[in-house]
Amino acid sequence: MVILSIIIGCLLGVIIGVNAPLIPYAYSSYLAISIIAALDSVFGGISSTLKGNFDFKIFVSGFFCNAILSILLTYLGQKLNVDIYLATIVVFVGRMFTNLTIIRRHYLEKWNTKKEQNKQ
Repeated sequence: MVILSIIIGCLLGVIIGVNAPLIPYAYSSYLAISIIAALDSVFGGISSTLKGNFDFKIFVSGFFCNAILSILLTYLGQKLNVDIYLATIVVFVGRMFTNLTIIRRHYLEKWNTKKEQNKQ
């Protein structure tokens, strides 16, 4: 079910991406930071699902709060002529790598236990 959802989401993204107009340069930093914030939330949701403590309300509120906060920091940085959005990128990408490490370890441990069971 999850893989089917991922495939459908990717196909919709490609269809929308091909048919959507180009994003103006003035908004490109907002879009980039929003995508990074969204990916951070998605990786966090996957990680918490694997840990067994996923809560949909926390996921949705974190998704929108992260996106809104990152957009506001980008806006503030543009008004102050300081690249504050770079700090948010560092934080979100750091969290994404942490969550990706948790996901990777989970599946590697699962693969190793299955491999050991097959040997016995």
